Formats: sequence, C-alpha cells, structure tokens
Amino acid sequence: MRLGKTMGKLFTVCEWIMKIAYVNVLWMFFSIVGLLLFGMMPASIAVFTIVRKWLMKEIDIPIFRTFLLVYRREFKKSNILGLSYLLGGAFLVFDFFYLRTVGGALETVLFVPLLIIAIFYIITFLYIFPVYVHYDLKSIDYVKNAFFLAIMHFHITILMATALAAIIFINLYMPALFPFFSFVIIAFVLMYGGMISFTRIDKRQKKVSDAKARILNFRRKLL
Repeated sequence: MRLGKTMGKLFTVCEWIMKIAYVNVLWMFFSIVGLLLFGMMPASIAVFTIVRKWLMKEIDIPIFRTFLLVYRREFKKSNILGLSYLLGGAFLVFDFFYLRTVGGALETVLFVPLLIIAIFYIITFLYIFPVYVHYDLKSIDYVKNAFFLAIMHFHITILMATALAAIIFINLYMPALFPFFSFVIIAFVLMYGGMISFTRIDKRQKKVSDAKARILNFRRKLL
C-alpha cells in the first residue's frame, strides 16, 4: 500500500518535471522563432498563461495548443509592451553611462534619483507578466498596475526579487539546468507572488463594495 502511494507520488513528480522542461523548451524554441527580440515577449506571455492555469488547478490543459494559441494571439500586443519597456530600460542604462561622463557634484546629485527610478523599473518588471496574463488592459495600464502592486505589496515584491536572484544564481552555478527549468521556475515564482497580490486586492475591493452596500441599505431604510 505504502509502496503504491510512494510510486504514485514519484510518478507525479516525474510528470511535473517533464511538463516544466517541455514548457521551458517551447519558450526557448518560440523565442528563437521570433528572432529573440520579437519572439521572447509572446513566448514569455504563453509560459505565464500556462503557469497561471496550473496554479489555478487547471492541470490537464493541452500545453502545446495553449502555448501556440497565446503566442499567436498576443504576438503584436505583447511586443508593443515589451519593446516599450525595453526602450525605457535602454534609456536608463544610457543615463547611467552619461552620468559617468559628467563627473563632480552634479553626478552625485543626479545619481540618487536615477537609482531610485531604476529600482522602481526593476520591481515593476516583476509584476508585468503576472498582470498581463491576469487582466485585460491597455499597454500603459499594465505598467501602472504592475508599479502600484509592487509598491502596495512591497514585502511580497522583496520576496519575489530574492527568489528570482536565487534562481538566477543557481542557473549561473549549474548552467545545464537553463534549457529545461530556468524560465518556467521564474514564471512560477513571479506568478505565485502576483496571484497573492491579486487575491489581496480582490478581498480589499470586496470589503469596500460590501461597506458601500451596507451604507446604501442603511440610507434606504432611513428614507
């Protein structure tokens, strides 16, 4: 009996390892198909969509069909967002290099606010993909919502950033893992953290709506 349960658990673990490796290979392949620059964003959105479904207990989804559907559907929209965000990052990098040529007190004065902006840029990026696959918004609204979530749930953001740094370190230490597990594990961490934030926002909004409903009912009774 125990042996059967152990074998069942072992089979489940092996099955999940294969699923994660398969999705990671799909991410790499479709990123290359899109010449990296245009393929990475829709491929990443497809990965986060699948991971979100897994976290919502939709375990038996057709992986390849779901990936391909999302990749095609979100190709244009996700690339507009991705390229815009990439340009923002390139502008920040350019500013940092430019400050080095300025020198003196002006460099010190400008470095601090630029560093703060760069930190906001990075923590906002942690939520971009979770927000994208969870909500249907305009490109600029994805960035706004990702930024506000990162600030409102800063402790979760710190945990997400720490876990991301740990995954990157492990992949640098064991690069053989990169082709099979790297990005999907990152997606799991960021999507899980994002869904915790989404749940808290939903509960907060429900409390507000319930409070408004009680006030409205109280006013009706008075009338």
